[in-house]
Amino acid sequence: MIARRRPMPSRSRIDIRTGVKIATWNVNGVRARSSEILHWIDREEPDVICLQETKASPEQVPEPLASVAGYHAHWHGHKGYSGVALLLRTARYRDAPAFFHPAFDLEHRIVVAALGSVVVASVYVPNGGKDLAVKLTFLHELVAWAGALEAAGKHLVLCGDFNVARTDRDVHPALRRPMIGQSSPERDLIEALFGYGLVDVGRRVDPDNDRLFTWWAPWRNMRQRNIGWRLDYIAASAALVDETLHCATYRDVGTSDHAPVIAHLRDAPRGLDQPAPSDLSWRSRSTSDDLA
Repeated sequence: MIARRRPMPSRSRIDIRTGVKIATWNVNGVRARSSEILHWIDREEPDVICLQETKASPEQVPEPLASVAGYHAHWHGHKGYSGVALLLRTARYRDAPAFFHPAFDLEHRIVVAALGSVVVASVYVPNGGKDLAVKLTFLHELVAWAGALEAAGKHLVLCGDFNVARTDRDVHPALRRPMIGQSSPERDLIEALFGYGLVDVGRRVDPDNDRLFTWWAPWRNMRQRNIGWRLDYIAASAALVDETLHCATYRDVGTSDHAPVIAHLRDAPRGLDQPAPSDLSWRSRSTSDDLA
């Protein structure tokens, strides 16, 4: 008997009158799931949407998703491989932001937007199964970039598929073994990343849940049985986290092998009483550089 996926739940009803609603989702192919992504956006109306593994160049993203109403949307990818997107709700962010791609982005794996002192990024870390060295290099560069942001007085919100289970607790006991995604070198780099003033929002909200997973292999009813890994994170500057923090993983949403994760953060960093620093050296390269 084939287990049926339960219907999509209704909009998450969190009574937060202020704050920013941020969602991240590895969609595993935007062309195959454009309708369900649109329905999800319409239902949830996040202020910030980070998508990964879009597997499409910008011109291949189907309408009306490509220019979805009510959002500044930036699609960054190429056909059939990798790809990320970042969408910002115009009701909160009236002016279109500048979108950037750090210099270490060689495979359409990260897109960044500067929103005053807050920097939001959608990231898709390499899997590493075919080339662990490439993955470790990317993580080293990501950690260094996060450190440069902190030194510049910025407040980072990094969302996406990190392709690393942070601890053994983030892998179902039946799947724990020495392998890529659970190795010490990868985990050490993830810890270094969080060491730059970032909070693992999902784990902060649910610290004792040893079944908090976001990815499941697409066979043997692994998702229905909740035998998976936690690979998808919202890593937020501690200045954006307070007692109103909320974060949830939606295992019953969509047909991707990953679940969306949605968090509610402060709408401004705590203690922000001065203009943002003028040092923008961390930005490395903007989308306009690609068009030059």
